Amino acid sequence: MTGHVLGELGGGGAARMDDNAAIRINVGGFKRRLQSDTLSRFPETRLARLLHCRSKESILELCDDYDDAEKEFYFDRNPALFPYVLNFYNTGRLHVMAELCIFSFSQEIEYWGINEFFIDSCCSSAYHCRKIVQDREDWDERSDEGSTTSSFDELLEFYSDATKFDKQPLGSARRRIWLMLDNPGYSVPSRIISILSILVVLGSIATMCMNSMSEFSLLDGEGQPAEDPRFETVEHFGIGWFTLELLARFVVAPDLLHFFEHPLNAIDLVSILPFYLTLLINLVVESSPALANLGRVAQVLRLMRIFRILKLARHSTGLRSLGATLRNSYKEVGLLLLYLAVGVSFFSVMAYTVEKEDSEDFSTIPACWWWATVSMTTVGYGDVVPVSIAGKLTASACILAGILVVVLPITLIFNKFSLFYKRQKQLEVAMRSCDFDEEIKEVPSVNLRNYYARKVKSLMASLSNMSRSSPSEHSLNESIH
Repeated sequence: MTGHVLGELGGGGAARMDDNAAIRINVGGFKRRLQSDTLSRFPETRLARLLHCRSKESILELCDDYDDAEKEFYFDRNPALFPYVLNFYNTGRLHVMAELCIFSFSQEIEYWGINEFFIDSCCSSAYHCRKIVQDREDWDERSDEGSTTSSFDELLEFYSDATKFDKQPLGSARRRIWLMLDNPGYSVPSRIISILSILVVLGSIATMCMNSMSEFSLLDGEGQPAEDPRFETVEHFGIGWFTLELLARFVVAPDLLHFFEHPLNAIDLVSILPFYLTLLINLVVESSPALANLGRVAQVLRLMRIFRILKLARHSTGLRSLGATLRNSYKEVGLLLLYLAVGVSFFSVMAYTVEKEDSEDFSTIPACWWWATVSMTTVGYGDVVPVSIAGKLTASACILAGILVVVLPITLIFNKFSLFYKRQKQLEVAMRSCDFDEEIKEVPSVNLRNYYARKVKSLMASLSNMSRSSPSEHSLNESIH
């Protein structure tokens, strides 16, 4: 619909424009008259859709302004790029000059409803190569920005917790103890405490492992297994240290109500809870022999001491980064499990079909699941192996498919791990440079302009992604495919 038709709207008309009629286009000051038959060759583009508008409101959905007097459509776009659009309408092909910014050109043709499918063969290869490089650079830049922005947010949260001590009794002393316990690299005393805590954790795990060895097992007067006094001493010392450490952190915490919401504090509680529950169960069993079965619960609780190794995450940047990666990569992990499930189901049926008559190990499909899982994950225990030629070929395909299935999602997870590790290192460096000898009067020195610019850029990227999924783009893709 054009100004010719708009003139008839007052009388209720809704006529179409003649094929030989022309419309006036103004793109950022670049004015042209375009024939409607030229535009109609590509009905899903933005300019061609103007020909079918039946009201001024529908026209303004496609252009930025419309001049009733001049019968002119105005678009607030880059006039330097519009000649490429005109050339497309005349020739039916897009051409990309080497000096153009690929990102701007891609956005421009998306706005006009022109698909990259129309880029001519002489420019297509160079265009897509440059776009892949640009996308990779954008990904690296977004990763750096996300790392810096997240680190800044966490640093502000850290300072917010530190300022809470100013209005609390003995706030300055409690803040120094809090920094010493929660930030292993903050000062020399904090490093000493961190090293001692690591040694206690490793000693506790080592005694638990050695206690399971026959060389260190002891028997009591009734012939029942008994705890080695040396290991018991190490265990009690470790529990005392872990309990003291947890209580100290709880006492000096800036917010007691939300103390155990922090994952590392919850791990500290879980690491000592089995010991005290075991003591309670033993007391109940001694006082009431009828509850002797509770002793089995105590044995299970003793095995939960292995969770103490998670305490090392407080002293290891890599472990904390790994936890953050797994917490934020549930989609990739789910994708990996889905791929494995599909592969295991497929190859287990294949193995059952070709091996059921030659090997008893492949007598049922559920029995083949174990073999398929071990093969796809490239573990290869060798306890179940095919014997026929067809079975060996199936096993080879299963192993190769397993390598591809595991590698694809792992790459995405590794990229996230690199991001979180970099962010955690930046946060630690910022925390170690903090000085709290006096009351906090201001937040650390940061470049708020860059921080705000990153936030705005992230917002604009989100809006750009929304515009790319507009109905016009969807209809264009559907018409091409």
